[in-house]
Amino acid sequence: MTIPPSGPGTALPPGCPAHRPPGAPGAGLPRLYGPAFAADPDSTYAELRAQGPASWVELAPGVPAIVVTDYGAALEVLRSSRFSKDARRWTALNQGLIPMDNQVVPMMGFRPSLLFADGDRHLRLRRTVDDTLARVDSYRVRAFVRRSATALIGEFGPVGSADLVSQYAERLPALVFTQLFGCDDALAGRMSRACARMIDAEPATAQQGSEDLARCLGELVAAKRRSPGTDVTSWLLHHPLGLSDEEIIHQLVVLVGAGTVPQSAWISSSVMLLLTDDRFAGDLSGGSLTVSDALNEVLWEQSPMANFCFHYATNEYDLRDDSGAGLLIPPGVPVLVSHAAANTRQPRDGGGDRRAANHAHLAFGAGPHVCPAQDVSQIITDVAIETLLDLLPDVALAVPASELTWRPGPFHRSLSALPVTFPPLPSSGPVPGSGYGSAPARTSAPSDTTTGGQSWNPPTSPSSTPQAGTSTARRPASAPGGRRRGWGFPVGWSRGR
Repeated sequence: MTIPPSGPGTALPPGCPAHRPPGAPGAGLPRLYGPAFAADPDSTYAELRAQGPASWVELAPGVPAIVVTDYGAALEVLRSSRFSKDARRWTALNQGLIPMDNQVVPMMGFRPSLLFADGDRHLRLRRTVDDTLARVDSYRVRAFVRRSATALIGEFGPVGSADLVSQYAERLPALVFTQLFGCDDALAGRMSRACARMIDAEPATAQQGSEDLARCLGELVAAKRRSPGTDVTSWLLHHPLGLSDEEIIHQLVVLVGAGTVPQSAWISSSVMLLLTDDRFAGDLSGGSLTVSDALNEVLWEQSPMANFCFHYATNEYDLRDDSGAGLLIPPGVPVLVSHAAANTRQPRDGGGDRRAANHAHLAFGAGPHVCPAQDVSQIITDVAIETLLDLLPDVALAVPASELTWRPGPFHRSLSALPVTFPPLPSSGPVPGSGYGSAPARTSAPSDTTTGGQSWNPPTSPSSTPQAGTSTARRPASAPGGRRRGWGFPVGWSRGR
């Protein structure tokens, strides 16, 4: 189904004068992509903020959009019922002016999920996801993360060096989500590999990964129809609101998409700050900054979803900030929120330090479409950092901080690589279930059909979930010298010791 544009100001690429949106600039729009933007996005954000609360930009070659950089204006867009999330309103895409194989279309194109739904349909889909995530046991999640993180570190630990992006931060979230979804070992390996391909810079590889993931999720839903368990997929399948298999697959796609690349960026950016920012690392190791507050600061300074939350004005909309500056937004144009730019302009309550337990950042969005998996995301990142520092207390950056690079593209703020060195760990042989080709070994978990006072799961067969230890003995540092960080206190504190 295609929703036709309505009202004045149909948005078309600015390169064609006859099809230029009213009020849109001509050629030379600020770009939210490319090496220059990736290396220094703050300069672009400063330029955009000087123009007002919202500005025309180019997301990819030939793809114009409007980006909101003011904090108050961003909240207005995120909360207003005069903006729709339905991507079928994207006029330029509907009219074939943007090809379907454009690099940004997979992230922006319509899917029948809660991410692109409005009104009652969104409420129905959102309720199923909220109810399901409310049943997830936080202690079990911590165990999943701890075991998977330990297994990954066991792979590269004896080498004494690693790229913590490709070998740790990118792999860990996928391993955890396959366990939460109730995948068996073979399917977990396939899903992990599909997630890895989805974030590849090569469009063809990314598209293949997306298709592979859809096939895996289809098989998973079919398997859980036959034999439900105590897992996210089964709970969605048996929710009283009765989602179709297609709807469930797309809800799972949203959870995977929101929980892999952004999660990876949050983990790797947090480690980067610990290894490069003396104030940040000193406050954490000295106890003046808790682990939770440290991770919260990363969301302020390096929001994993730098520019996202696409909306479409249902009618012409005059968006203005407190100073009166503004932009007339036509319908049919993608309007995205710059979480990164808006966060840097949010006023500090009482003039205090915004790091200290201030969670008013926009990293998880706001309004009816605020991220439903914030708690799970926090646990994954917390335990990922905790485990890394616990097992590799002498980890250090392997290159000067100035040589670190960021992935190009408008949506994520994510490191390309994070090379580190550390004293090699004693080799203890391969860790079962630690690689992409396998998943953690599983044993039967107790049935739980009434979690949270609900009873909308039928009696289930034993579910496959990993038996994970909640702690791992710290390995002694094996090489003297070098800069030693005092990670013992924050790790012990975060684990209740």
